[in-house]
Amino acid sequence: MHRFFIRRENIKKDGITLEGEDVKHISKVLRLQQGDQIVLCDGEGTDYLAAIESMDKNFVRTVIISKEASKGEPDIDVVLYQGIPKSTKMDLIIQKCTELGVKRIVPVSTVRMVVRLESEKDERKKVERWAKIAEEAAKQSGRGAVPIVDMPMALPEALKDAAGLDIVIVPYELEESISIKEALSKNKGSSMGVFIGPEGGFECSEIEKAKNTGAVPVTLGSRILRTETAGVAVLTSIMYEYDQMK
Repeated sequence: MHRFFIRRENIKKDGITLEGEDVKHISKVLRLQQGDQIVLCDGEGTDYLAAIESMDKNFVRTVIISKEASKGEPDIDVVLYQGIPKSTKMDLIIQKCTELGVKRIVPVSTVRMVVRLESEKDERKKVERWAKIAEEAAKQSGRGAVPIVDMPMALPEALKDAAGLDIVIVPYELEESISIKEALSKNKGSSMGVFIGPEGGFECSEIEKAKNTGAVPVTLGSRILRTETAGVAVLTSIMYEYDQMK
C-alpha cells in the first residue's frame, strides 16, 4: 500500500490532510481516487490507515480508518558519520542505509576527501537533496521515521558530536585485532556511531583522534570495501547482531 509521511499539525480528530508534492504524486502519478486507501506516517512512530475523501489541486483530504504503532523502526539508534564521497555515491549510501534502519546521517569532511563543497549554499542544496532521498527510501521500506541528514561537519566536530553515544566504531583497513562482531558483542547499548571514511579512507592521524575520544577501530575482514559498500555492510551487521532482522 502507498505510504506517505505527514506533519502532525495536519492530523485532525477524524482525518488527515496532505499538501505539497504529495498531492501531485497521489493524483497525477499514482492516479488514486476517492475511496482508495493509503498509509500515513507521522514520523514519530504511528501509522494511520486512511481513505481518500476528496482532493483538489492543493490538498488531499482523508478519513482515518485505524492507527497502529509503526513496525519499521529498530530498537537501536545508529548514527552514520559518512566521509563525503565523490559523484552520486552519497545518494546510494543514504538510500540503502535508510532502508536498513539508520537514525541519522552526518556527512563528514576528512583529510582524504576528494569532493569539495564550494559554499554553505552548495552544502544546503546537497543536504536538501539527500534529505529527499532519505524520505523516499523511508517510504519505500516502511520506516516509521525519516532519518535526519545533517549539515556537513569536520571530523573533530563529528567526533565530539558522537561522544554521547553508547558505542562508536570506526572500520579501518589497518585494524587487525578487533572484528566488528567482537566489538558489537562486547559493547551493547541503545545508541551507536559508525564512522566511514571517504574513497581514500582515514589518515592514521584521524584514527588516533578517534581513538582518543573512545571510538573503537574495527576490521571488516581481509577484503577492502568501497566507501559506498562499507556503511551498508556495517549497518547490516549491527541490525543482525542486535536481532533487528527477524
